[in-house]
Amino acid sequence: MTASIRTLNIFAAFVWYIGGIVLLIKGTGLLVEAYSLKPEQYWPWLAVAVGPAIGIIKGKFIFRKSCLKNLARINAINQPKIWQFFKPWFFAVLAIMIVFGAAMARLAHTQHSYYFLIAVSIVDIDIGIALLWSSYIFWKQKAFVK
Repeated sequence: MTASIRTLNIFAAFVWYIGGIVLLIKGTGLLVEAYSLKPEQYWPWLAVAVGPAIGIIKGKFIFRKSCLKNLARINAINQPKIWQFFKPWFFAVLAIMIVFGAAMARLAHTQHSYYFLIAVSIVDIDIGIALLWSSYIFWKQKAFVK
């Protein structure tokens, strides 16, 4: 099934945004859980600062470049197919990351491990921020009007 370049760009952006939003919600939930275990500790507040800081750095130096490369790859496709908004290997890596992230969060949650909850929340928040921060590339490249 063929699709337009614009459709592929919209699908890529949709996955990018949904991933960022879901990770921020998940990471925030883990932080709230950690805080409820030890409200007197300062680690959740450190995570609130560290997660976004790491995310902005990742967004600027890693995710932005990935987004640009993917948009360039999509624009170079002659007869785009609906599933080509990411490379085939990316879908496999994405599935692995989702399963791994869910397993880490479940383990942290079931163990009621305060520090593990903090660590997983930092990872979720920093990747979520990186995805959302780097998403400006879709707008800068006018990906939705091509």
